[in-house]
Parts: sequence; C-alpha cells; structure tokens
Amino acid sequence: MTKEISKVAVIGLGTMGAGIAEVFAKGGYAVRGIEYNDAALDRGRAILQKSTGRAVKRGKMSEEDAAALIGRIQFSTDNTDVSDCDLVIEAVNENPELKASIFRVIDEAAPEHAILATNTSSLSITAIAAVTKNPSRVVGVHFFNPAPVQKLVEVIRTLHTADEHVDRLIGLLRSLGKEPILCRDRAGFIVNALLIPYLSNAVRLYEEHYCTREELDSAMVEQAGYPMGPLQLCDLVGNDVALAVLERMYEETKDRRNAPPALLTSMVEAGLLGNKSGRGFYTYDEKGATDDPGPVSLPRQTRGDELPLRLVAPYLNEALRMVQTGYAIPNDIDTGMQLGCRMPGPFQMLAEIGPKEVLTAQQAVFAETAEPGDKPVRLLEQLAYALAPASAVQDIRDWT
Repeated sequence: MTKEISKVAVIGLGTMGAGIAEVFAKGGYAVRGIEYNDAALDRGRAILQKSTGRAVKRGKMSEEDAAALIGRIQFSTDNTDVSDCDLVIEAVNENPELKASIFRVIDEAAPEHAILATNTSSLSITAIAAVTKNPSRVVGVHFFNPAPVQKLVEVIRTLHTADEHVDRLIGLLRSLGKEPILCRDRAGFIVNALLIPYLSNAVRLYEEHYCTREELDSAMVEQAGYPMGPLQLCDLVGNDVALAVLERMYEETKDRRNAPPALLTSMVEAGLLGNKSGRGFYTYDEKGATDDPGPVSLPRQTRGDELPLRLVAPYLNEALRMVQTGYAIPNDIDTGMQLGCRMPGPFQMLAEIGPKEVLTAQQAVFAETAEPGDKPVRLLEQLAYALAPASAVQDIRDWT
C-alpha cells in the first residue's frame, strides 16, 4: 500500500531550497531543512524569515502564521537525517558530482518507500538516479523561482521511475496549489527546451545582421503578443544562464541548432551578462534599459519585415516535435510556457496563426539553414493539410 507523504526533507537551503521548504511548511507539512554547516543553515533560516516577513508586510500572511510556518521546519546539518521522511528533495547548486554524492547518502538513509527528488533545471535525472540502488524512486522536480510564488513545477521521469512515485508527487504538488507538468528526462525539459533555443535563435539573427535588436524585440511584443522581446528576456534571464543551458543541450543532442551563438559566448566572456551586470544586449541604469547602442552594428539591409514568424515558426515546430515524439502533451506544454515564461502557449499560437502559415514559414527557414532539425515535423504538415486545420489544432490542444 502506498504510504502517505507527511514529512519532507529539503537538502540545500539557498534561495530555491528555502523557497521549496517554505512551500511545504506553508502546506502544513513537517519539513526538515538540511545544510552542510551551521553558517549555511543560518543563511537558509534568514532567507525563510525574510520571505515570510515580506509576506506579512504585504498582508499575505499573519505574524502568527509566519511563526507557525517556520516552526514546522526542523534544521539539521546531517544529510543522513532523512530516515523518517517520505519525500527528500535535493536542491543544491547545479553540480552533478555534488548531487550524486548527496544521492548516495540519502539512498542509504531514507526509508524504502521515500521518493528521492532532485531540483534541477538542466542536469540529467537519469545520471543522478544511476548512483542509487533503487532508481525507480528517483524523480526530477524543477520548481521555478521564487518557489513560494510561482505555480509551475516540472516533474521529470526517467526510464526507471515508477508510475506510483510520479502519481504521488503530482498529487502532492496539486494539493499545494502548484501546476505540475510531466515530461521525460532530456536536457532543458519542457520550458527551457523551448525557451532557450528561441532566445538563441534571436541572438543568432541579431548576430548575423538579420535585423536590429529593436526590430527583434518590438516584433515579438507588438505583433506576437509576448510580454518581452527575446534579447531583453535573455538579459533578464542572464546571458550566462542561457549559455550554460545551451551548452548542456548541445552536449546531449549534438544538434547544431543548440550550439551557442559565438556572440553569446563572447558576451559572457566579456562579462556582459545582462541586467545583473548592467550591460548585455542593452545597457541598464537605475531606470532600466538605455538607448546606448548594442553589441552588434546596424544591418546594411534589414529583414525585419519577416518577423515575428521567422522566430515563432521554429519555436512552434519544436513544440509539435515534443508531441509527435510523445515527450509531452500539448496542455502541459502550453501550461509550461504560460506559467513559466508568461508567453502565449505554443498551441494557442498555432491555432491563432494557422498551421499552413506556420508550415510555409518553417519551410523557408529549412531552405535557408539546411539544418535537419529545422525540417518541418510531420505533425505540422499533417495539421496544415488537414481538411479543417483549425479543428485539428483544437483536437490536439484537447489532448490530455
């Protein structure tokens, strides 16, 4: 019989780990927060106190509730202190060796029924699970920052992960008011696997003098309805973060479309990391982006009139590839991009633009790049040539 989850351990109380601990404590669960020494534990406790204090000031929580929340968290500096926990979430930094060493310990210390989860945005869940004796109980959970606020959580299963543990975890997350979406283990999962190549494609167009940065960003905001242009978003995410995810995706796929643009690599090497460094594709002051020129000179002849479809078509083609290969379902993909990036859902966009127009645009991209990954996927062609393309797209969007 499946054991109910009542006690949760979170290993690593940085910004993300402390946020995850807060989510479960707020939901009424007994939480054990674990760090590697007392100083790190004090920093984690301070993060929790600051977050709950902010919620009190905003009227989201009473002082009594905030105190009760912190009171439900026991603090420890021992990774073996998980013997009475039903769920253990590792949330240390993106260091595969460190994560593997922690999983070796908790695999021995946690009870057999416990789910062992790793919170990662890019690392292989399968590789982490491989160091355990029972990889069927290992699953990925990718919370989005800040965890107490963001509703989206990606749940990643490996070839070994048991359905029982996936179902328990998804049910638990839903009970906490989260929106879990499910996918298999591959670099980028759903959100980053769509978002980061989209940003990379934009950087490459800018690098190759396809158009100006202003044409790129304004086309995606004013015509496509995105909340922010791709170059501005890359600066916000952090050019170093985008580069790291691309490198991870390229390492796994060897797909040249995931090879980092030379411009992005050079900018990171030069310290042009975006908002956090004060300069990236734009230059920033206390009021926001300034009108200082960007890192690339103006094109002699712009192709800005081909936007935004030149950026949108590859993005939608890749979303359809996820469905065609059984990697994720349309509703989860739309939910991921809407909640994780505040972008329109790919299948919502596909229905609005129309599959025939998207196919024509993607065929033009493929003719120009000759990259195998840019070839229109079979599902896009089937939708474009369907007798009633709009209803066919709706049928896919209704697929759950």
